[in-house]
Amino acid sequence: MALRVLIADDHAVVRQGLRMILGLDNEIKVVGETTNGREAVRLARELCPDVVLMDLLMPVMDGVSATAEIRQDLPEVEVVALTSSLDDAMVMGAVRAGAIGFLLKNAEADDLRNAVKAAAVGQIHVSPAAISRLMGQVREPSGPEQLTERETEVLTMLARGKANKEIAHDLRIGQQTVKTYVSHILTKLGMHSRTQAAVYAVQSGLVPAGELTPPEALESTTREQWWSA
Repeated sequence: MALRVLIADDHAVVRQGLRMILGLDNEIKVVGETTNGREAVRLARELCPDVVLMDLLMPVMDGVSATAEIRQDLPEVEVVALTSSLDDAMVMGAVRAGAIGFLLKNAEADDLRNAVKAAAVGQIHVSPAAISRLMGQVREPSGPEQLTERETEVLTMLARGKANKEIAHDLRIGQQTVKTYVSHILTKLGMHSRTQAAVYAVQSGLVPAGELTPPEALESTTREQWWSA
């Protein structure tokens, strides 16, 4: 079974291009597309895709609001934010809403496919330009609750781009336990997304900035990995 993707963008040419690029990979299937955020939320509920490619500037409901609603109602559905230009408020809005990936629309085709595959297994994938914006916007929370040693381990691995399955394997724990740890980490840090937490890990010195996103393509990722992630 292929990785299921929903495309949300108000420009027909962009949607056509995204569909064509993703269609070149037989492990990815575009299951729907829409032109506004409100419809993206409705289709996400109806189609239950693995990943939503979400334009941030759309009519009716913007991509940030749509991302927040999807992540709240459908936590198993990941969102990769797309934009043609970087705006600090927009970048942070998407991350706080729960986007696990952030790409510029001029990204290379391989980068787009890798971002979708990364999102499907819970890996953070952010364009270098967006990372620089995030580093300037995410601030260490005032008086965060102390993380346990195991929570710190999980945060470090998450920031290095490891999927839930990889973290579970390395720490010899279940994947549901990993998800519970991530939830506790976000609560203690007062954050809303894995991406925010990953940037915090870099700023805290737990992880070098160069390790914030997966360093290599996910060409060998198998279908079993998506569904067990």
